[in-house]
Amino acid sequence: MTTPLESDLMRSFLAVVDTGAVTAAAGRVGRTQSAVSLQIRRLEDSIGQPLFTRLPRGVALTARGEQLVPYARRVVALLDEAAVALREKPLTGPVRVGIPDEYSGTVLPRALAAFDERHEGVEVSIRCDHSQGQMDALASDELDLAVIYDWSYVAEGEILCIDPTVWVTSITHQQHLRQPVPVAYFFRSDWCRDFAEDSLNRQGIVWRPAWGCDLAGGMRVSVTSGIAIAPLSRSTIPPGCRELTAEDGFPIVDSARVVLRRNPRGSSPAIAGMAAMLRDAFLPLGGLAGDSARHGQEGRDGPRP
Repeated sequence: MTTPLESDLMRSFLAVVDTGAVTAAAGRVGRTQSAVSLQIRRLEDSIGQPLFTRLPRGVALTARGEQLVPYARRVVALLDEAAVALREKPLTGPVRVGIPDEYSGTVLPRALAAFDERHEGVEVSIRCDHSQGQMDALASDELDLAVIYDWSYVAEGEILCIDPTVWVTSITHQQHLRQPVPVAYFFRSDWCRDFAEDSLNRQGIVWRPAWGCDLAGGMRVSVTSGIAIAPLSRSTIPPGCRELTAEDGFPIVDSARVVLRRNPRGSSPAIAGMAAMLRDAFLPLGGLAGDSARHGQEGRDGPRP
């Protein structure tokens, strides 16, 4: 019969892994050195193999210890997540959120689904739209929160990250090597003309329009299918594709800020909770460091109506 692995033993194990010493780990988990040593021995007895090699100063993981680390982190993280979810005060009420099309298939779906599952009393409504459409919806009280692009660095709101627009090509098809270069474009966007196309023209790149659409999802399809290169947010580059850099002869198109805008007419605990979730969802994309913003007439996620 397999001996179950206790969560407290996993926590002490990870504390030793992260600090490299039993003494330091004891301080982190609030136990004595002898208690942590005993826990490690119990864990090793459960597994039937040593997890650490004792060194003159500290410890080092054995091969079996290295194997256990990712499992231990997942177990502890899941327990911590469960504790937070169960201790949270349930939220209720409607929350209307606007998100850009570019993030509808990447950054936000898992986060929005997790929020909806954690707070069953919250009625979440999502509007996937261009930035201008979202700002119009905020003005007409149709949204509570909106994630928009601020390409000119003038929009008010909370800055979530800076996510540069770059040229993207399929690794397999390498359409950027074709002459002329086939390019995907937004067919109703002055931004595409003033920024994306202009960036190619200024580099002297000979190109041709190969795929026209009005949504970022269509742009991603054009690249993954090997039909064209496309301007995409760096964080949304699809699998099997890569950013074209200055070494390839392609410049960054822009470095728009991703901004969270709020409806000024009021808020609620549910809306505040959703705002916190959106903040956390964009945190892995990086801080505010980025390339200089460029100014123009259009947001990169689509045209002004």
